[in-house]
Amino acid sequence: MLRILFKFVLYLALAAGFSAARAGAYEDFFKAITFDDDRTVSGLLERGFDPNARDDKGQTPLYLSLREGSFKIAAVLLAHPQLRIDLSNSAGETALMISALKGQTAWLQKLIARGATVDSPGPKVWTALHYAASGPEVSAVQLLLARGAQVDARSPNGSTPLMMAARYGPEDAVQLMLKQGADVGLRNDLGLSAADFARQAGREALAESLLRAAR
Repeated sequence: MLRILFKFVLYLALAAGFSAARAGAYEDFFKAITFDDDRTVSGLLERGFDPNARDDKGQTPLYLSLREGSFKIAAVLLAHPQLRIDLSNSAGETALMISALKGQTAWLQKLIARGATVDSPGPKVWTALHYAASGPEVSAVQLLLARGAQVDARSPNGSTPLMMAARYGPEDAVQLMLKQGADVGLRNDLGLSAADFARQAGREALAESLLRAAR
């Protein structure tokens, strides 16, 4: 009986030690992402850490590394055979989306080459093009359109990439999407058009230009 009890106590001690070690690895992994510490991340991945684990806020490692500009870690993750390239965070955002928003054109190319899906599945979803249109780089918009992104993709509230560019992005992105056939007359679920989005941002000249294009 004493022998069985001793084994049980030993098992509990080992289990507690394993749990503590696992928790420490989890904290070390996500802290390393912040500092672009690729050596720590590589070491933990070699010991079996899941490259798709989410942090306590529901963010994925690849998403975080690209958001934080930790590109050495992003490269390590991208090379990992078990990486799920289209895995989204708790808000439904993918690594491709955050790269699009930040205008990281080179990383957009790498993600797509690794198999990232350009258009999200479903009739009304946020896409990488919505994010690129809201960001600073026309080149990101151009790349996604060249890779087959739907220019009139609808978000959950019916907004299009053109609407996002009209309010948040560079005017060159607006002109690019118009040349690619974006429907300037579309309205979202609130009845707002791309011209309305531009006007809300105080971009009156752009709003007038979009109204003329809609006639």
